[in-house]
Amino acid sequence: MTDSSLTAAAPPQALRGNLGTGDIAFFVISAAAPLTVMAGIAPVAIMSGGIGAPAAYLFAGIALAVFSVGFTTMARNVDAGGAFYAYITRGIGKRTGIASACLAVFAYNALQIGLYGLFATATQATVQSLVGLDIPWPVYAFAAIALVALAGYRNIDFGAKLLGVLLVAETGILALTDAAVVVQGGAHGLELSSFAPTNAVSPGTGSLLAFAFAAFIGFESTAIYRDEARDPKRTIPRATYIAVGFLALFYAFTCWTIVEAVGADQAVQIIAKDPTSVVFNVADQYVGSWAANTMYVLIISSVFAALLAFHNAINRYTFSLAREGILPARLGRTHPKHCSPHTAGAVQTALAVLVVAAFAIAHADPYLQLLIWVNTPGVIGIVLLQALTALAVPLYFKRTAYKESLVRTTVVPAVSAVLMAGALYLMISKIVLLTGASATVNSVLVGCVPVVLVAGYAVAAVVRSKRREAYDNLAQPRGALTPEPPANTASTAS
Repeated sequence: MTDSSLTAAAPPQALRGNLGTGDIAFFVISAAAPLTVMAGIAPVAIMSGGIGAPAAYLFAGIALAVFSVGFTTMARNVDAGGAFYAYITRGIGKRTGIASACLAVFAYNALQIGLYGLFATATQATVQSLVGLDIPWPVYAFAAIALVALAGYRNIDFGAKLLGVLLVAETGILALTDAAVVVQGGAHGLELSSFAPTNAVSPGTGSLLAFAFAAFIGFESTAIYRDEARDPKRTIPRATYIAVGFLALFYAFTCWTIVEAVGADQAVQIIAKDPTSVVFNVADQYVGSWAANTMYVLIISSVFAALLAFHNAINRYTFSLAREGILPARLGRTHPKHCSPHTAGAVQTALAVLVVAAFAIAHADPYLQLLIWVNTPGVIGIVLLQALTALAVPLYFKRTAYKESLVRTTVVPAVSAVLMAGALYLMISKIVLLTGASATVNSVLVGCVPVVLVAGYAVAAVVRSKRREAYDNLAQPRGALTPEPPANTASTAS
């Protein structure tokens, strides 16, 4: 709820949609960009940490499935938009909730805007290879910004259909390549040494887990779509588990087939010679040149799908914060026809234009600098938010009367908080593997996250002082779903 001036400026509006479990799952799996991860990141993980990479993706998936238990329990019981910040607010307190909201907006923007560098790089290389045109990368980046803005402007159901088509295409070509490797027996016959304890748990495990956890970023955005879901209390948990389960199994299996395709005994050495081309070479060898060429094209659509998915997530986070009275009320407006948060989308698009233009003017490398430097703080920020959310779950249910099991509300979330803290430590300690940058650059990239969090606490103090009604009603039930029963012990954290 907002103060009277805010309400007068922008009457309450609501997002509307008819998203089912599959639609939401498409959004979050698209944000993870499976083809991009497998073709661009998995070979580097194998090269850096060894052939135990398939097991690392399974470990990360299990850890995130554990996190999802508390996360989805909160989704069923907390009728508030904003996912991370709403749950953290209700569990830890309003100051930390607002600070986490600021961090979420920063992190998702960093992830989305950085991907324009990858889109530009992939498109530039593909066009040059297929038709011989050498077009500067900023042209592709700005074209992508315009297309994402247009798709995000439309009704959410339109975006779901588009992402569904793109996701089926990218996973289909990978699945076809996986099947060809298995049918043909790989390089020297199929075996499971990638999952052997000596390879699954080795000196390189820490670096592998850092890559693996980063590959799942985006799955948690299921809860952001609760206002547009057909039955959010059921569809959000289902979509979350489907996304985590699919990604864990698909990543592990595809990564294993990459190892088998080149031969486990020499996989690290072979991949190290040309890690960025190994998956395309595997497709060429086991399926045919048409498959490799198709994969080059589909990796562009894979990145575009991730850009659109993150754009949608950012817009809904911003929209929710505007409705709460934390951000300007204008950002809480929806389009009269498409029912999309079009004003929030326009602001996100403008920010992307400014950042991409700054890197273009500086003649920065679109992959090594725009992608890596901008994405890294976003990845760290999201994992920190996951750890805070896991911590918030038992704190919330300790004060609230609900008929949920102790395992779901306390035991599993506590284990998850430890696992997420461990993942965060791995990412920071192995940051050089993710960025390849100098110690100074890495310090700045990591340091962005606590700086944003501290700034968020400053924002919380201003909101508490200037917009007390909005502060007091932060992340409270909005009446869209069945209202929560009152707490039976203490009040919501302040």
